[in-house]
Amino acid sequence: MQELRVDGKRLWDTIMETGQIGATPRGGLNRLALSDTDREVRDWFVEACRSLGCTVTVDEVGNIFARRPGSDDSRDPIAIGSHLDTQPSGGKFDGIAGVLSGLEILRTLEDNHYQTVAPLELIDWTNEEGCRFAPTMIASGAFAGIYSTEFAHASTDRQGLTFGEELERIGYRGKARAGDHKLGAYFELHIEQGPILYEEGTTIGVVTGAQGQMWYDLTVKGSQGHAGTTPMPLRRNPVLACARLAEGVNRIALNHPPSGLATVGLIEVSPNSRNVIPGSVFFTIDMRHPDAEQLRAMHGELLTLVNQVVADTNTDIDLQNVLEMPPKQFDARCVGMVRDAATRLGYSHRDIVSGPGHDALNVAAVAPAAMVFIPCEKGISHNEAENAKPEDVTAGANVLLHAIMEYDRRTAVAV
Repeated sequence: MQELRVDGKRLWDTIMETGQIGATPRGGLNRLALSDTDREVRDWFVEACRSLGCTVTVDEVGNIFARRPGSDDSRDPIAIGSHLDTQPSGGKFDGIAGVLSGLEILRTLEDNHYQTVAPLELIDWTNEEGCRFAPTMIASGAFAGIYSTEFAHASTDRQGLTFGEELERIGYRGKARAGDHKLGAYFELHIEQGPILYEEGTTIGVVTGAQGQMWYDLTVKGSQGHAGTTPMPLRRNPVLACARLAEGVNRIALNHPPSGLATVGLIEVSPNSRNVIPGSVFFTIDMRHPDAEQLRAMHGELLTLVNQVVADTNTDIDLQNVLEMPPKQFDARCVGMVRDAATRLGYSHRDIVSGPGHDALNVAAVAPAAMVFIPCEKGISHNEAENAKPEDVTAGANVLLHAIMEYDRRTAVAV
């Protein structure tokens, strides 16, 4: 096998170039899924892939597939993927480093006239972040058959716009059916989004799996009233209920140490006026644990908490479970190839379990999958201060390249 290496400077320059699309004043990115800036970076990505001779297709939920031919195009493609959408005040690396490392791998193979046996497919998944349309990773979920296309298209943002309408508006509602073809394997590079690799000084995280997640939307309804005339005993205050739920959710996580996590991340108060007792509050809860039984226990404790708060505050609470993702393990052979590539290339590495969810977790339901983690500074992510070192991005891309080449070689020999 050729000892190819990616062009680290070119990869870094590409990350910085695309970092101008949706750039924020504080050095981050705002590229919400299906926004105008998402369309702009998609257009850039499609043109970059076509310039390498790739065939580009878009499916009905907006996933973009750029295929580079192999010497045997009858084989299922080996895929590389991640996402180009961001949080409203996100960084330049979350998801983006994975897609652009894949692009750099295709460029490196072209530069060296290297043809894989199986075709390669570089994928940009739609709406990985889930901050505009819930649930997260909805389009890779549609590809894997976890969600229907109709469910994805009907997802609505806080302004009442639907996923399907916005796909149409930006010109990325493709004709290909979601999940219309198989993948031979799937590899994804991502920043860790946590502090372990950074604090240890380890270059590569070999991701063995991911913790489970539960997402909830809650609407608390009370009685809107005048702040200066409504007696305290007569109030039905949804903000009070929300506060008690937020404190209780935090307590639930602390009841399941050391890995239980729970977050109230979005709160909207209506009518949001200084001298009005609110009539309703909408907010979200995110709960996570690597153990399925512990996560189910946390879910049960949340239901008990909601019932108690309803009784204590005389409010009405609508609880919707919008995401249920059990803990998952990646394919042992693909994981082994990532580990072997890191060893062979001389990079320090360790096995690690992913805290965040990633598109690879959905794809793992329909194809062998693995992930490569690289450090991010102080573990900061979903933040404009998100940062990674050029040498770590290069190392991750090299590990990704060699894991893919080895998978291609071994499966070709097996046939």
